Amino acid sequence: MRLDHVSFACGPAGLNVCAEEIGQALGMRPVTGGIHPRFGTRNAIFPLKNHRYIEVVEVLDHPSADSAPFGQAVRARSELGGGWLGWVVSVSDLALFEKRLGRDSVPGNRKFPDGRELQWRQIGVKGLIADPQVPFLLNWISPPDLHPSMAAPTDVALAELQIAGSPSRVTDWLGRDVRDALADVDVDWVAPNGTPGVLSVTFETPRGTVTI
Repeated sequence: MRLDHVSFACGPAGLNVCAEEIGQALGMRPVTGGIHPRFGTRNAIFPLKNHRYIEVVEVLDHPSADSAPFGQAVRARSELGGGWLGWVVSVSDLALFEKRLGRDSVPGNRKFPDGRELQWRQIGVKGLIADPQVPFLLNWISPPDLHPSMAAPTDVALAELQIAGSPSRVTDWLGRDVRDALADVDVDWVAPNGTPGVLSVTFETPRGTVTI
């Protein structure tokens, strides 16, 4: 179990403008991701060190966005003006979480321009919608060389999350100590009784520390 990526939902300006703004802040160029046909969304990627990445995601005018929890979550955050949607944990096996949550994980995919396909399974987006401090979980089916962190060379690293919430609540959700998932990332837990969710993410870049 480890922090895999952080997800940022676009505001009204759309994916290209949002990704450019984040890229300017970090001194990076976004990498085109692609369409998630099952979720009714599309994304851009910022690869990070330590096998992590930023996903900038936009909801599409597509029926899947209305029926898939991930599309619903992106739309809801975007309608609030955009911002950090949440954080995502990768695990080697989702069976335990399927049993705990009482439902099956769902498949996800998107295609590269060269025809290769990135595939994974995920679970827990409904939990994120209900309580945005908790992560959702995924299991990568595709080989490691297709992981989005490998999309381009990078010298930027994720250093810290600021989360409005309670580590004990997230530990209960995960079924194991949240520190296992965030072992090499600093977390500032604030406002445990306030509106939950990811408030900011801090990165170490060649330009210095950048907080978004």
